[in-house]
Amino acid sequence: MVAAAAATFMAAPAYAQNINTGATGSFGQVQLRAGFTPDPHSVTVSAGGEIDSTRASADCTAGYITSRPQFSLRYTPDGRPLYIGATSDVDSTIVVRTPNGQWICNDDSDGSLNPLATVTEPRRGRYQIWVGRFGTQSELSPAVLHISEIAAATEEASGGTPDFSLDPAYGAIELTAGFTPDPHAQEIAAGGNLQASVVGENCAGWIGQAPDYRVTWTAGSGQLPLVFSVNSEADTTLVINDAQGNWVCDDDSGNGPLNPSISFQNAPSGQYDVWVGTYAEGELQPSVLQVSEVSSQ
Repeated sequence: MVAAAAATFMAAPAYAQNINTGATGSFGQVQLRAGFTPDPHSVTVSAGGEIDSTRASADCTAGYITSRPQFSLRYTPDGRPLYIGATSDVDSTIVVRTPNGQWICNDDSDGSLNPLATVTEPRRGRYQIWVGRFGTQSELSPAVLHISEIAAATEEASGGTPDFSLDPAYGAIELTAGFTPDPHAQEIAAGGNLQASVVGENCAGWIGQAPDYRVTWTAGSGQLPLVFSVNSEADTTLVINDAQGNWVCDDDSGNGPLNPSISFQNAPSGQYDVWVGTYAEGELQPSVLQVSEVSSQ
């Protein structure tokens, strides 16, 4: 990683009034202390925006960003560097405003199109983070933001993360509230070579990069939940990127002793991308994914 050389530090100019540095990140916020686990801390966001990053500074040539930061980090350091990067299928960028009002901007690092900003001596406080897109204005694309204290961990995350922009391995379906037959079932070979913890500290097991299954959901007026569950002789897990872009995970909440189950109350309409993992690394395991409004496996 040659991120330190590529990063540019500068004071925030007075004319950055169209960039809202005070707002909480549109994809959430987190408080991390030095030595946090899992490392990296990863969050799914949308890269790009309508504002030229040079409005933060004339030297901040990091493409187009949104007015509101994508993510807010409150960080307590211990002297080690802090690495903030992103992975995407497009030419993404990183813009960071540090607690003392400096800006760090990066486009490409280490010969790739994935950006990485390095804070060599991080201060305690709030870091506002934008994931931009170079060369294309007002067009958003899926990206995964990575926050790390280990450059190697960020590099490893860049090499493989769950990607909901890929076609699902076992197909897709459109379901509307009140669908029949209920449950809808799909056979899936559970597992993969990526650790699910890369998308959240509460996510367990091993999954593939592409979703296993995709449900496009149309909500109704009733109060029934939308329930995803898995039945398998193996110890399986569930990872879902929901209609609002949140990562939701489970290990053993199903009716079977090792079956995972995730229930969405008042589930909003939209796209639900589903990964069925195995708790232990190894061969793919036969399983059945069930989608229901009335029951769990």
